[in-house]
Amino acid sequence: MRVCATACVVMALLPGNLHAQDIELHGYVDMRVALPSDETSWIDGGLGKSRYGGGNGIAVKFGGAVLAATWHPTPSLIAVAELQYPTGEHRRLDVLDAYIRYRPVSLTPWRWSAKLGAFFPPVSLENDGIGWTSPWTLTPSAINSWVGEELRTIGAEFHFEHRGRTGTLEGAAAAFVNNDAAGELIAARGWSLGDMTSGLNSSLREPDVFAPLTDTTAPVGYRPFDEIDHRIGWYANLSWQSPAYGKFTLLRYDNRADPTRYEHFGARDVFAWHTRFWSVGAQTRINDLVLIAQAMDGSTAFEPAPDLYLDTKLHAGYLLAGWDHGAWRPALRFDLFSLHQLPDFLPDPLSEHGHAFTAALNWRPKDRLRVTGEWLRIDSKRNQRALEGLSPHQIDEQLQLSVRVLF
Repeated sequence: MRVCATACVVMALLPGNLHAQDIELHGYVDMRVALPSDETSWIDGGLGKSRYGGGNGIAVKFGGAVLAATWHPTPSLIAVAELQYPTGEHRRLDVLDAYIRYRPVSLTPWRWSAKLGAFFPPVSLENDGIGWTSPWTLTPSAINSWVGEELRTIGAEFHFEHRGRTGTLEGAAAAFVNNDAAGELIAARGWSLGDMTSGLNSSLREPDVFAPLTDTTAPVGYRPFDEIDHRIGWYANLSWQSPAYGKFTLLRYDNRADPTRYEHFGARDVFAWHTRFWSVGAQTRINDLVLIAQAMDGSTAFEPAPDLYLDTKLHAGYLLAGWDHGAWRPALRFDLFSLHQLPDFLPDPLSEHGHAFTAALNWRPKDRLRVTGEWLRIDSKRNQRALEGLSPHQIDEQLQLSVRVLF
C-alpha cells in the first residue's frame, strides 16, 4: 500500500494541467440469478468449490461493480486505478489495482516501459477485461481464480518488446513486496473456481474446519497483501505473439517469502508462505474459433515449527474454446487441478484432485450490455471434507444468469 501511495504522490507532482478530456471512466454493474451448489461455499467458511453454495434454491444476487479510471497526462504516461464494490458480508469500496506506467514513444522496433504501483502479475490469458474479468465466462479457471484471490504485484515492473516482421517478442521482470501470505488459502482450502477478486484491503476467510488447527474459533481470516518478512519477491516472463500462430507465454514467479516468519492477525499467527511456480500458456485463433490453454506447476510452503516444513505442491491446467463472432459468443472450458501436501506422514494431509467443466453463452446485443448464462460442474476429492462429516468426493454444480451493464 505504501507503494500505491508513493505512486499517487508522484502523479500529483507531475507537470501539466489535468483536463477532463484526459480522463476516461469505464466500469460495470452486475446482477445475477444463481442456482447454487449444495456444498457450502468457501466464501461462507465451507469447502465448496463454487462461488455460490449451500443450496437454498434460485436466488437473485448482486454480482459486483467496478469503476476503472485512466488518466493520460502526457502521451508517454498513463495512470490507472480500478475500484470494486464486492459482494459478501463486508461490502466496502476497495482498490483492485492502481499504478502509473511510463512508455516513451519509439521509432524503432524496440520499445520499453516501466510500471509502478499495484497490479496483477501477467499470468492470465483469460482475464483481460475491466476489473480483471473474462470475456468468455463468468467464472475464471482454477488457476486464474486463485490469482485473483491471492496474488498482486505491489512494486515495479520493467517491460520490453521487439516488433519484428513475423511477430512481437515481449519480456518483463518485476520486484514486489506485500504478498507474503499468498499461498495460505490454496493450501488450507484447495483449488476453487469463482470470480471473487480480492481488493488490496481484503481479508480472506479460510475453511471453518481450519480453526482448531490454529487454536482459535471460526471464522478464521488473514490479509493476503501484507508484508511479513521484509524480503523482495520477483517474477519474469517472456511471450511471443504472431498474427499467423497466436501467442505463447512463459512466466516464473517467486515471492521469496521466509516460511519461518509470521505476523499476528486476530487471535493467531499468520505465516509467510514461500510461493513459487511456473506458468506456461498459449492462445491461437482458427477463423472465428479462439483456443486458450494454460498450465501451472509450483508449490507453497511454511515452517510453523523448527524442522516442520509443510510444502504443498500445486498443479493445474485448462483448455478453453470460444467462438468470437457476432452477438452470440459461446465458450467451453475444461480444468484439471491437484494439490499434494508434504510430508506424507501427516495424519490428514490436505491433498486433493479434481476436474471441472464450464459452459457459457454470452449475448452482446450492444456494447454496453452483456448477458451471460453459465453452467459449472466441479468434481473433486479432498479428504479434509471428512472433518465436516462429508464424503471426500463431492460434485459441485452451479448455474448462473448474469446481466452486466457496462459504461
